[in-house]
Amino acid sequence: MSSKRPNIAMILTDDHAAHAVGAYGSVVNTTPRIDEIARLGRRFDNCFATNSLCSPSRASILTGTYSHVNGVTTLVTPIDANQPTFVSALRAAGYRTAMIGKWHMGDGDGHDPQNFDYWDVLIEQGEYLDPQFLDPTGLRTIPGYATDIITDLALNWISSLEGGDPWCVLIYHKAPHRPWLPSPAHQHLYTEPIPLPPTFDDDYATRTSSARRAAMRIAEHLTLQDLKVAPPADLSYDEEALWKYRRFMQDYLRCVASVDDNVGRVTDFLKSRGEFDDTMLMYASDQGFFLGDHGWFDKRFMYEESLRMPLVLSYPRAVEPGVVTEMVTNVDWAQTILEAAGVAPHPRMQGHSFWRLLRDEPAEKRDGVYYRYWEHDDVFHKAPAHYGYRTDRYKLIYFYNDGLGLPGCGTWTYPPEWELYDLEADPAELRNVYEEPAYATIREGLKTAMWQEQARLGDKPHPSQPKPVHA
Repeated sequence: MSSKRPNIAMILTDDHAAHAVGAYGSVVNTTPRIDEIARLGRRFDNCFATNSLCSPSRASILTGTYSHVNGVTTLVTPIDANQPTFVSALRAAGYRTAMIGKWHMGDGDGHDPQNFDYWDVLIEQGEYLDPQFLDPTGLRTIPGYATDIITDLALNWISSLEGGDPWCVLIYHKAPHRPWLPSPAHQHLYTEPIPLPPTFDDDYATRTSSARRAAMRIAEHLTLQDLKVAPPADLSYDEEALWKYRRFMQDYLRCVASVDDNVGRVTDFLKSRGEFDDTMLMYASDQGFFLGDHGWFDKRFMYEESLRMPLVLSYPRAVEPGVVTEMVTNVDWAQTILEAAGVAPHPRMQGHSFWRLLRDEPAEKRDGVYYRYWEHDDVFHKAPAHYGYRTDRYKLIYFYNDGLGLPGCGTWTYPPEWELYDLEADPAELRNVYEEPAYATIREGLKTAMWQEQARLGDKPHPSQPKPVHA
């Protein structure tokens, strides 16, 4: 490996499902420029969010900590931007640093980006067209399409750098987040019927009432603002649901097409400067997303489509092409980046660097990953608060159904409920086997493993959860 420290370019999107990426086998769209990074580097097949929600995931990526440590548990719990991050560690080690695009962790004193030489960010969700940007001098509107503008600002910043110091730039897009407003350049795409996911008609027969309360159904909860035009008046309920799915997917995939084009712009820019081989280039989304899977849109749940994050990474000078099948999480990214840069992580970081996996060196195998969704019964999506533990084969979920008084949560509580899935026998997670006697030993073992992981991470189980017998 070269002794030269890598440049870092992290391109992060919002709500881009792995199953809408060509490299992950998408059957609904193509993403040639994202796929190029996967082909020249590594595709992570089991990268998971630890809280599948925009602001909390971004905080975990930046700080290398879980939500209960970094304080960003919901969409309306802003970050204390003074806390240690991988960016503050890189900057202290001589890196030039920049943050451009969707910050989405609060703004104002104490919440604006810190430890960046340059920052220029959208306010909250931001706009697709003629977006407002905030920098240290204040707010301004930039004409154009957000995905293009964010890339322009990032490449302009890199071009402005003088000297040989390494740099780290975070290029954070709004797309393809709701309300899925495509660029005019991509309005012609995806006019043919888009395939339905196999679980579109999931009847939730074995799921708990906790899962059924979520207001995320394509058929019932997409708004006129989402769809842009009203459905034809003569459709049956089932026909209208299908019409809504295809209308939503058209715009969603058109937004992804803009992202893919702009990923290519970054790659081509780095190659033109002779910096591609020495840059750790990451493309990822802050969480997964339901694309009609189980009849839903949005995320929040611990089910696979929401939990799984696309992550592809290239660094040709040091990383051979391949696929990483081991389980990693968004909490792991900070320590991995720092190890690649030869910079010590902050002691409070809670992840596991996967740099050894990228170097094809022996690495400790992870038994399972811990997940916790805090924003209970929010006004828009009504998703239940829950936590769980996923191993290579099994997934245990505890819906504790309590907002704990956190901002952004509803005031109602509901009885706690459990779900258990055998991902080998049931990869689509259609059959909750929690009550089945054949899974009793596995179920109790997972409860113990989750309890122990909560203790290791310093997260407190909900008072309603009994302590496992063998904990």
